[in-house]
Formats: sequence, C-alpha cells, structure tokens
Amino acid sequence: MTTPSLKVIFAGTPEFASVALEALLHSSHHVVAVYTQPDRPAGRGLKLTHSPVKELAMTYQLPVYQPKSLKETYEQEQLASFQADVMVVAAYGMLLPAAVLSLPRLGCINIHPSLLPRWRGAAPIQRTIFAGDTITGVTMMQMDAGLDTGPMLLQRRYVMEPDETSQTLHDVLAKLGAETLIETLNLLAENQLEAKAQDNSLSTYANKISKEEALIDWTRPAVELEREIRAFNPWPVAYTTWRGDSLRIWRGKVMPVDHQAEPRTILHASREGVDIATGEGVLRLLQVQLPGGKILPIADFYNARRQELIPGEKLT
Repeated sequence: MTTPSLKVIFAGTPEFASVALEALLHSSHHVVAVYTQPDRPAGRGLKLTHSPVKELAMTYQLPVYQPKSLKETYEQEQLASFQADVMVVAAYGMLLPAAVLSLPRLGCINIHPSLLPRWRGAAPIQRTIFAGDTITGVTMMQMDAGLDTGPMLLQRRYVMEPDETSQTLHDVLAKLGAETLIETLNLLAENQLEAKAQDNSLSTYANKISKEEALIDWTRPAVELEREIRAFNPWPVAYTTWRGDSLRIWRGKVMPVDHQAEPRTILHASREGVDIATGEGVLRLLQVQLPGGKILPIADFYNARRQELIPGEKLT
C-alpha cells in the first residue's frame, strides 16, 4: 500500500538542514514552502550570502520565505495559508511562537542531533564529543513551547568512532537525521506513531560554543584536551600560544607517558609529534596551524620549525 503524502513546510538554514530537505524532496511527501534565515553578509567582502537551505530550495524552484520573525500576525497567516499537514524544523535558528506550533494539522516536528533528553540546546554535537560520550544519535521530537523539551516521536542511535570530530559527527547525524525524518513522516502519515514524554530528570544542556572556550588549559588532563580538540574541529578550533603566536591544534593524541614537568612544557619534539605536558598525562600534537598558514601535519611543522621546538620551553 502506498504511503499517504503529507504537505510539508520545511524550516532550516545550514548544511545539516539541507541534507534533510534533499531527502524530503526525494520522498513521497510534498514540500509546499521553505523557510530559512535571512541572507547574511559573509566572506571578506561581506557579500550577502544565501543559506545552504535557500540554495537547495532555489535549485528545485521551491517558494522561499525569510522572515526576521514569525511573531507577526501576517507571517502566521502566511504560514496557515499553506494548509500544511506538518512543519519540519531542522537547525532553523529561530524560535517558533506558540501560535505557530499548532498551525499545521500534525504540528511541528524537529530533527535534533542527540538522544534526548541528553544534550538539549544549541551545541549537542560538540558537547557530545567534549563529554566523552560513545553513543549518540538523532531524535525526532514533537515541538512544544520549551527548548527541546517536547515529546519524542522516534530515535535512532549511532556508535561513535574513537577519533570522531564535530565535522565527521555532523555529517553522520545529518544523514541519519534525514533518513529518520522520512521514516517519521511515513509513520505519521499512517497514524502509526505515539509520542513519548522526555524524562526531565535525565536532561543535560548543550551550551552554545564560544571562541573563548577553545583556549587550551594545559592543567587539565590530556584525555579531556584530546576530546576538546576533536569537539572544536572545525570550529572554533582549539588553540594555544607558542612563541608569541596563536597555534591552532587540529589533531592530538593522548600518550601513555608519566612526567614530572609543569603543565604546558614541551617534553619532546620529532616528526612523529610534539609532546606537551598536561595536568595529567601527555598530549601529542599531530596537526597544527600558525596564523596565515596552512593546516600542517606535524612532520611538516617540525621540519620547518625544529630549531624552535625546544624541550623545556613552555606554551601559554
């Protein structure tokens, strides 16, 4: 039997959302409108730039709407005029007023890149890695007035790789989220889903990432710093100061070595890596970048700067 087709309003902005929209456009469901953030200045010339979702929507000649807010009555009337069955929200970047949540027949559903109620909030992917979680996934959630507090419709799990970065995890969860969205819509269309309330006692909050957090505190354990490096790759990128320059650290490795040195001390440098003393253990730098330079494997960095990588010297 053919799955009934739902009329869908899609609201999203970045690449994560465009993966879901692409999947939706190749499903049996019908996208009647696309909502995305207003164009923003980007690049050195600060040229107004379309979001990834807008670019994709224009490719498929879909109607695109970019209101600064959905609080105005006329914006809500516009939404209601589509007579949509459901509104799908994926990293839209705008809070939906309570009045909007009930406009579609089946309400609004959100693709959230964590296993709720763990990691509600703005940065679940980074916080998952930062915390040392080994299992994550996506949650399809019926949206309510709270922040990621609505009842859950469907979850799919993912076992993380040991070297997972925020970029690789983003890409995996974007694909998994798109697949789970289509599965959810198919089940909703056939009235085969029952929402399950979140257990608020198990909730954790994923605070927004700031550039200031990326400054490495060498007094912390090497295990935590290695996770931080992966969590902040590709943004904002963990960094330290070496010889007066900001040194961005893209990859690192925990070394099973004891030491008596003060944290931030260079212990050893070779083509294999630059070993730094931490509050507990040793962190080996494997991929770094100086201001204005390329991201370099540590062997290339060592070859170019070996005379300056002096054991006993301290990073800041």
